[in-house]
Amino acid sequence: MAAKLEGILIVDDEESVRRLLNNRLTNEGYQCLEAANASQALDELRRKKISLVMLDIKMPGKSGVELLPEIKSGYPATSVIMITATADMQTAIQCMKQGAYDYVIKPFELDVITIGVGRALEQRRLILENKEYQQCLEEKVSEQANKIRASFLNAITALVYALEAKDAYTSGHSRKVADLSATIARALNLPRSQIDKLRLAGLLHDIGKIGVQESVLNKPGRLTDTEFEQVKRHPVIGEHILSPIVDAAEILEAVRNHHEHYNGKGYPDGLQKDDISLDARILAVSDAYDAMTSERPYRKSMSADAARDEIARHKGTQFDPEIADTFNHIREPDISDSGKGKRSHKSPPNTT
Repeated sequence: MAAKLEGILIVDDEESVRRLLNNRLTNEGYQCLEAANASQALDELRRKKISLVMLDIKMPGKSGVELLPEIKSGYPATSVIMITATADMQTAIQCMKQGAYDYVIKPFELDVITIGVGRALEQRRLILENKEYQQCLEEKVSEQANKIRASFLNAITALVYALEAKDAYTSGHSRKVADLSATIARALNLPRSQIDKLRLAGLLHDIGKIGVQESVLNKPGRLTDTEFEQVKRHPVIGEHILSPIVDAAEILEAVRNHHEHYNGKGYPDGLQKDDISLDARILAVSDAYDAMTSERPYRKSMSADAARDEIARHKGTQFDPEIADTFNHIREPDISDSGKGKRSHKSPPNTT
């Protein structure tokens, strides 16, 4: 019988009342406990699994009216039936407004009490089942949404790799930026969760170049102003592509702002210093370093040492000084010399 699993706590300062209710409800198959006051009641609630409390409104010390909010706050899944004298009916009704399920009137009609207890426990069971169902449903919806989101992200990441694979000059660029950004973040002692988001932002930071003509991206000579304006749109395009499927604002900000300059002369928003997210400032250094040490259609690659010097020279203008210094103190195996080309030191590093 399911009722035998239900624990009922009878709280009343009159032992005769407690014994009467205990005997009847025990005979109905319930497991009953007794408490003579509010303190004993709270002790029993802490120690035992109680499904229903039968609570006397008037008791010495803390009354049932005062104890009711504590029970509903600390044990919201526990039903409460108030025990009252005829003169206390208005108080009992007020208690119901505060969360009590019902009230019973002294002297008792035991059959009525049995019916009321059964109804209270049935309502409690339905409420708990509904909550469990809602929680299960929410978890399934969230799980499915995460699967769909992951599928889209995997597809976009694969698209990034496919685009890079078509261009020998940028092959592997996003992965290297992601790895280097994570290395810098570890050196800055950033939390693992932030490093994971930064790595993903690094993989996706150039996805917006899908919206830039290949003839512009692969142009061997200097870009015209019009062409450069087209290139400068790629961070915004990237943010727009990712916003429906990426719910982490940090990733979207990093993608949008990885070409902002510390002195406010970058793009697309002209942000400066701490107005640029930390992740975007880290990506700016990683992106510039890999771009400078990679062969491009419009120039030869630089040596690793020359690229480091370039980053150091532009700290405080293009790059965050702390991040630039942190980067230049890193001696990781993945920061290696990827070319021996030379470059004039007369303009900021070309990271497009």
